Amino acid sequence: MSYFSFEIQHIEKHTGARAGVFHTPHGDVLTPVYMPVGTQATVKGVLPRDLKEAGSSVVLANTYHLYVRPGDELVKAAGGLHKFMNWQGPILTDSGGFQVFSLTKLNKIKDEGVYFNSHVDGKKLLFTPETVIRIQENLGADIIMQFDQCSEYGYTHAQAEEAMERTDRWLERCAQAKTRDDQALFPIVQGNVYDDLRLESLSRAKRYALNGIAIGGLSVGEPKPRMYEILSLLQPVLPENVPRYLMGVGSPDCLIEGVMRGIDMFDCVLATRLARNGTAFTSSGKAVIRNARYSSDFSPVDGNCSCYCCKNFSKAYIRHLINVNEMLSAQLLSLHNITFLHKLMSDMREAIFADCLPDFAAEFYSRCKDM
Repeated sequence: MSYFSFEIQHIEKHTGARAGVFHTPHGDVLTPVYMPVGTQATVKGVLPRDLKEAGSSVVLANTYHLYVRPGDELVKAAGGLHKFMNWQGPILTDSGGFQVFSLTKLNKIKDEGVYFNSHVDGKKLLFTPETVIRIQENLGADIIMQFDQCSEYGYTHAQAEEAMERTDRWLERCAQAKTRDDQALFPIVQGNVYDDLRLESLSRAKRYALNGIAIGGLSVGEPKPRMYEILSLLQPVLPENVPRYLMGVGSPDCLIEGVMRGIDMFDCVLATRLARNGTAFTSSGKAVIRNARYSSDFSPVDGNCSCYCCKNFSKAYIRHLINVNEMLSAQLLSLHNITFLHKLMSDMREAIFADCLPDFAAEFYSRCKDM
């Protein structure tokens, strides 16, 4: 029995962008799709009910953070993440690799795994490919990620090659450690900004891309044009019959450019992070609602948006909430920004079916010059 399948419904004739359906044990996901990030088993400031109403079909959670608190064994005892966080749709867990390398004080990276200190209490921990798979199986997500070494922008070719080789060895161990058929393991393409390493990593990852494949190590400091060049390089040789996931990318311009290069799935914390800082995506560009210009603006955040925030509240009210440090401002703007990105993905999906995605992108950029 196969728990997962991917159906390509249409390929846009100008760009190769894909519209499809990813079938999972907890429901279907229409692609291309933006996935809100719920690092600690919650999308910050947004109720699961409201996420669903906004159009969310799949959400993320973080292996490292949930391992540290409350512990994967506790989540397993609760019946897995779906029951623990009361989200009935598909869930993706990342491997925690990025957090291990970015949030913690590293002691040593070895082929065995990574020794590091917890960012919470300083406790010495070891993450191995086997550990990461065990944690993700306890969490019970539909889609799980291999343990990889994400090399920093600025790595030399030799350093990036070493990280890519280690990622490949860890992928094999992850695949061997995996025991649950109802979880899809995505391999991760690494290689930094080096074309030869990216192609070699993809060539090796393909053999494990049974239900999907991910591209990691981008949007980590390199110029956006270089990221787009790498995606264009990979597009013609990526597997065609599985979803393609670009990790950690979620600004509107990057979503558009990624979709036009054949990417199906995206995630990013940007939508909720900007909201907590008082900034909204709108159909005419970014709006920094905390600015004084909105103090007596009684229009909605975006007159073209039908989310709860825009249907019920004004910029002036939300700016007031920001100024008095009321959490409702972050909640409302988070809901709006997530809704905006879902609408963007839905509109691109329609443009794919209509074979007019380049025209859609040009029109979007003409309206939104700062996104």
